[in-house]
Amino acid sequence: MTAATGSIDGIDKEALRRKYREERDKRLRPDGNDQYLRLPADYLDDPYTPRTERAPKTDHVTVAVIGGGFAGLLTGARLKEAGVQDVRVLDKAGDFGGTWYWNRYPGAQCDTASYVYMPLLEETGHMPSEKYAHAPEILEHCRRIGKHYGLYDDALFHTEVTGLEWLGGRWLVRTGRGDAFTARFVVMGIGPLHVPKLPGIPGMADFRGHAFHTSRWDYAYTGGDPAGAPMDRLADKRVAIIGTGATAVQCVPHLARAAAELYVFQRTPSSVDVRGNRPTDPEWFAGIATPGWQRRWLENFTAMQTGAQAEEDLVMDGWTDLARRVRARIAELPEVTPQTLLAAFEDSDFEKMEEIRARVDAVVRDPETARGLKAWYRQLCKRPCFHDEYLQAFNLPGVHLVDTDGKGVERVTEKGVVAAGREYEVDCVIYASGFEVGTDWTRRAGYDLTGRDGRLLSEHWADGMRSLHGIHVHGFPNAFLIGHTQGANLLSNIPHNLTEAGRTVATVVAHALAHGHTEVEVTKEAEDGWVDLLLSGNGPLLGSPDCTPGYYNNEGRDLGVRGRLNGGYPGGAAAFFAYIDRWRSSGAFEGLRFHP
Repeated sequence: MTAATGSIDGIDKEALRRKYREERDKRLRPDGNDQYLRLPADYLDDPYTPRTERAPKTDHVTVAVIGGGFAGLLTGARLKEAGVQDVRVLDKAGDFGGTWYWNRYPGAQCDTASYVYMPLLEETGHMPSEKYAHAPEILEHCRRIGKHYGLYDDALFHTEVTGLEWLGGRWLVRTGRGDAFTARFVVMGIGPLHVPKLPGIPGMADFRGHAFHTSRWDYAYTGGDPAGAPMDRLADKRVAIIGTGATAVQCVPHLARAAAELYVFQRTPSSVDVRGNRPTDPEWFAGIATPGWQRRWLENFTAMQTGAQAEEDLVMDGWTDLARRVRARIAELPEVTPQTLLAAFEDSDFEKMEEIRARVDAVVRDPETARGLKAWYRQLCKRPCFHDEYLQAFNLPGVHLVDTDGKGVERVTEKGVVAAGREYEVDCVIYASGFEVGTDWTRRAGYDLTGRDGRLLSEHWADGMRSLHGIHVHGFPNAFLIGHTQGANLLSNIPHNLTEAGRTVATVVAHALAHGHTEVEVTKEAEDGWVDLLLSGNGPLLGSPDCTPGYYNNEGRDLGVRGRLNGGYPGGAAAFFAYIDRWRSSGAFEGLRFHP
């Protein structure tokens, strides 16, 4: 180890810090999340499943679960396992799947290993076909879960909730299809990635060509299909894709092969490490898939990510590579202090990012293009990407990187896209701009909750989210949130958060039903105590304000206490999962009050 201000393995650390700051500063914007726009209504139609007309529901159910992605499926599954059979799942999509229902762009796949990303593998007996499964298989697995647990029986698809009101002992659920039914318990698993956003670029409405968002991929225009058939209708088309995050990294190689000309408009490059995908060996899988295998793998992956004790790295991927490097450096420290730990992490990150930037030079033949594709920030400032065809795509003669040096696209015209004063005439514009993340929860949900004494959730959270465990909110009895915020906050593998939250909700609901309790609610004291505990930590572990802007750090804007409340358990994800397991298993449900 060298001094914090020196060099390591030929890397000038202070020069890198300075470069990172310069690249961050040129991308900071005063409007933060306000730079993005909601998609207009005609962008949001479901192109995959016809809407089926039905009569409005005015009945009563035991549990209403809002959201049919992993959060809703996992909670519904655990409720069924706990003996709660009367479960109704609602979703605005035409089927289960959540983000995997909407994201059917070419090349879509998980970027965390399938064995820890795809939930309930052991329960459903499914073996992922690849280490990183593609979207069609993940969507089919969502359907498999729905069928396995009977969640299709009372599901309401193409149904958006418009309001939830506490009536005392039950919730009134209203939807955009005229439903007005009641539920004893409501579970909100809307997920962090379901409201598509567009960049606020002037002139988008003026474009006379074809345009769509990646979450509503238009195969009727491009040809091909989600299974990977060639996009044969782009052979004579000039295509622009705006955005170079995880979505673009996956779909650009397919567009590069299909389009006559492809212009990739980049504000900030992604870090793109080796993917190393491979088919799953059935014999190997049979050897690991012993009882309790997936939970062991989940715990191992989380331990590797958070510095907890782990004898071996079962997953062995890009996410755990940095953790292995950090552990190796810590083992060499003559003295372990907070300062030397931070230095070990920084040194490992510098080393890893230098390797990722060197890979760009090794793969991309044009030096100017290679320079533009290098990411100048810490690996966990933005969602790390892994791919073995993205960088290679820029070697094709029809593929052009339009690097805007942090400024972004200037405007869209009738004929194309303008960047750095030059107009690029194109036939099609594809927006790979992702989903809303940093906006208020009620904005993304599309509804507010009216709790006890008429109090709105938006009022209760006016100064930031307040909860116990990220699940229970005071003043909103029999209502549960499923997510990662204020819980483990494990962003490298969101499904692990949902797995534990779903198990917690099912345990609490089953307890209330078994003992005849009509209401369960977190006390004000317990909620206040949890918030104080969260504020005693350092806030979100990823995407600090020092990072280049992105959704990990609220587009570079420090929200103060509100931002710190978007973090998780101060002890880290592994410690939280161990804590919440003890909390559930004790049967005391400390902090909750059950009413007869």
